[in-house]
Amino acid sequence: MMKFVSKVVCSLVIGTVAVAATAGSADAFSFKVTSGIADIDGSTDRGAFSDFHGQDGFFNINFDDGIAPTSGPVQYSFQNGNTSSVRNNVWAPTSLTGERNKTDYLAVFNGDSVNIDLDEQFNYYGIAWGAISDNNTFSFYNGSELVKTITTQDIDPVAPVRASHQNGEGNGYVHFYADNANETFNRIVISQISSVGGGFETDNHSFRRGSGGFDYENPTKTPEPAAMLGLAVAGGAAWLKRKRAAKA
Repeated sequence: MMKFVSKVVCSLVIGTVAVAATAGSADAFSFKVTSGIADIDGSTDRGAFSDFHGQDGFFNINFDDGIAPTSGPVQYSFQNGNTSSVRNNVWAPTSLTGERNKTDYLAVFNGDSVNIDLDEQFNYYGIAWGAISDNNTFSFYNGSELVKTITTQDIDPVAPVRASHQNGEGNGYVHFYADNANETFNRIVISQISSVGGGFETDNHSFRRGSGGFDYENPTKTPEPAAMLGLAVAGGAAWLKRKRAAKA
């Protein structure tokens, strides 16, 4: 009987480890486009904010002080310095209803790119994106390894806001997130890959640290595959220790 119990428990432990490993190895990286929400105080002339704005674990960079941070947990660096900058004009990403954004935003132009270096692994990044132009490209990296690239063609067809003061070009709040531990990232590259026309306008960047997948519907209870694996191994070790003590 004890041999049978031993086999069953060992199988359960091994099975749990296998499930955790499988969950962490799937190839997945998701995005969701919404209209976003107003700022915490209800203001709608600062562009759209993340649907998670103000919730625990999320922090926001809005460029309202006229700069992109170069120190701290999130650091921005312009790669070529052509005409890219933090600026304020009619092309700023709009509010959730298409109202003009009157605050500063991040713009990338003419074949330039901006690196966003993160101090840890992150599993969520959100941006107010618009007016969406051809050749806008986001690339997510874990170290030197490319995790995912997302372009204008992925987002523009589902952009929920079309602003009249921007000739009907698309706007929306885009949520990028890892579905598992293998898709987390620590560097983001924003690029306007064409040197002729078009810009890449973003505002109200939102971030969340995480070493496992991000649950969009319930972000505060995200499962961590690595933690699951640790618990399974620890549980198996504890059972074996009790079994050996009983034999002594």
